[in-house]
Amino acid sequence: MMSGASGPNSLNSGDGRSPEFVQTQWSLVRRAAATDSPESRAALENLCHAYWFPIYAFVRRAGNSPHDAQDLTQDFFARLLAGKSIARADPALGKFRTFLLGALKHFLVDTRRKADALKRGGGVHVISFEQAQAEERYQLEPVDDRTPDKIFEQRWSVVLLEAAAARLRDEFHTAGKARQFEVLKPFLTAEGDETAYAHAGTELNHSSKTIAVAVHRIRRRFRYLVRSAIADTVSTPDEVEEEYRSLFSTS
Repeated sequence: MMSGASGPNSLNSGDGRSPEFVQTQWSLVRRAAATDSPESRAALENLCHAYWFPIYAFVRRAGNSPHDAQDLTQDFFARLLAGKSIARADPALGKFRTFLLGALKHFLVDTRRKADALKRGGGVHVISFEQAQAEERYQLEPVDDRTPDKIFEQRWSVVLLEAAAARLRDEFHTAGKARQFEVLKPFLTAEGDETAYAHAGTELNHSSKTIAVAVHRIRRRFRYLVRSAIADTVSTPDEVEEEYRSLFSTS
């Protein structure tokens, strides 16, 4: 039952500021890359698993067929996870998405150069890659004339937002408040009005004023989780706010 108290797992802790910058997944990868530690590899695998779709979308928009895009995406991650390219990443380009896109472009150029000799894929799946769903998801993209780079940026933004929303959903479900989340979810990225709050209040048996307070809290928690997701893909605290601003200019 929702009230003026904080939401699941102390939603009041999500104050909208940058999360404390500890050793996140990408910073762990960057620090440990030279030694190829198990922790570094596991962190890189997690990042690759989370952000495979922007890579697939880029490869498809670059003119590759669905089958070739699936093979190229798998082979790219196989090489990334097996190689030492992380250790050679430019420290000035500290964002994971910047590194990933640069590595992908280099890989595609190299693959085209060796097309006659290269056997792609090999049937080995190095990350959990939803191949059957990849093209279906890609076909749901709006038809436009954006470049592969722009598609990559936009898909990256969506994946970050989806990751934050999934974490928030899990918090509510763990607290036994799944219904609350489903009713309040539309307010995460859209402003509500009195009519919308009244409708949500009817669904949850609360006043529109109580709903307005709950919406404020869930949005604040969502912003915190978005920043937390961003923090896993950058190298410094300053980049969190930079990425947060750019996220909502591209999403």
